[in-house]
Amino acid sequence: MSSFDHPTLIQNIGKSMATLRKSQTEAMQGFGQLAKAAMATGAISEKHKELMALAIGITQHCSGCIGFHVKALHRLACTRKEFEEMLAVCVYMGGGPALMYASEAIAAWDAFDPSQA
Repeated sequence: MSSFDHPTLIQNIGKSMATLRKSQTEAMQGFGQLAKAAMATGAISEKHKELMALAIGITQHCSGCIGFHVKALHRLACTRKEFEEMLAVCVYMGGGPALMYASEAIAAWDAFDPSQA
């Protein structure tokens, strides 16, 4: 199990980003627009895009990405089965290091699971 507290981690990242939003307004607005456009439902659903984003976060070893995208997947009614199948692909493509971050993603999934509250 991961030692990360993902709800607190993403809350702290959000607070820290306030500095960049103030000092680098145009760049941060541009990033926000890119995220909004890239994640909008089109030929691929927002949920499937979030699964892809989480897979990339796992294989790139980004704990913050894991927290943000797992939280979004809960909002989008992703099932545990869909989530775990995506984790299997991550491990297939990323090997042992991806397995460690997949374990972290499971802990994040449980931390954001509204049925666990």
